[in-house]
Amino acid sequence: MTDSSTGRLRRLRRLLTVLFTAMNAVGLVVLAWLLIEADADQGRQRLDSDVRQVAATLARLVAADGGTVVTAYLGTDTINEQCPQFAVMLGSAPKFEQHRNKRECVAVDDALLNRLATEATSTDTSKTGYETTAGGRLVYVAADPVKDSDRRIVGAFVVVADADGIQRQHEQWMLLVIGGCALLVLGLGAAGYVIAGRAMRPAADALEQQKSLLDGVSQLLDGVVHDLKTPVAGLRALAETAMRNPAEQAEMLPRTIRLASMMGDIIDLWPKRARVIAGVDEVSIGPLMLDQLVEMVVEDMPAGGARISVTSVPTRVDGDATLLRRAIANLIGNALSHGRAPDEEADIQITVLDGRVIIADRGPGIDPAEAAALFERFVSGGGSTGIGLAVVKWVADIHGGTLRVYNRDEGGAIFEFALPPGAG
Repeated sequence: MTDSSTGRLRRLRRLLTVLFTAMNAVGLVVLAWLLIEADADQGRQRLDSDVRQVAATLARLVAADGGTVVTAYLGTDTINEQCPQFAVMLGSAPKFEQHRNKRECVAVDDALLNRLATEATSTDTSKTGYETTAGGRLVYVAADPVKDSDRRIVGAFVVVADADGIQRQHEQWMLLVIGGCALLVLGLGAAGYVIAGRAMRPAADALEQQKSLLDGVSQLLDGVVHDLKTPVAGLRALAETAMRNPAEQAEMLPRTIRLASMMGDIIDLWPKRARVIAGVDEVSIGPLMLDQLVEMVVEDMPAGGARISVTSVPTRVDGDATLLRRAIANLIGNALSHGRAPDEEADIQITVLDGRVIIADRGPGIDPAEAAALFERFVSGGGSTGIGLAVVKWVADIHGGTLRVYNRDEGGAIFEFALPPGAG
């Protein structure tokens, strides 16, 4: 459920990033279009201003009266040698001597000039705009009809400005704007991804907390089930023995009570462990006799046909009795399960002295490369869950002690649970 929710959060983050990027991209496209159009309009206005200035000068210098056009004054004016270039054309007007300025700023074919002049004289309208020469050159033109004093059309001015340079500048500007917008879209996409991630962080944290809670509950249940197996098996063995031997029921009653108490301790242990790990509870440390605690645990262990021997000296330590009982029981249970040769019953020797509990078995031993990993949760050398040894390691750690494992010379493994010297 949590993985599915996490996947949905990831998909939602990607969707929010796409929406954020798309919305900003639309805005940037509109902005880019406006900037490009503004630059194009600015270039058109510059060209239009240039050709209109020339056209205004031509209107002042060219005389037209009685159907006659006089262009003599054009030859003496500086406009005749400057750009934009111009031509005084017939168009559809009566024939007169045409005039072109001396300087050719851009190669323009006669067909284009004649067409522009004809359009201006035949329609009696001014024409401005972009045109393309026969050579494929972009130019900006202005064509105006020339009238005499009687308002008769007698010719046309055609002014031509080279638009290629401004067009190249406009194309460069377009590339700059488009490239800038593309980079901005990428940047906004990255920013949107980060913003979406930050906005969804509380939800992700909540899911992580939920996952941790579920993991904690799972560990709690696994641990309770694991640790209850031994006392439940002991209770069953006592019950079966009592049924077979009614006379021994009174003798077995104290052991039954201790096993029931052990089960209660186990049920209390795991929630307490979770609280201690979370930092909301503390371990109850007090003086106790370690040798007596070990002997009591051994007495209540359902050993079956296994042989368990205890050698101990009075050993006083400071610790939590419930946790230490659980740790010792887990070590003995581990030896009963894995510390024996195939088809043979376990033979376990337990030694208690100087704050240490040493449990030796005659099993196959421990691979030194795997020794450290044995104390991790869900790691075991014999196919079990590995919860028991992980709990033992935790109990040793919170008491400031150590848990070691090594092989004995004559075969088998030795687990050494030691409390710090100052604890005894």
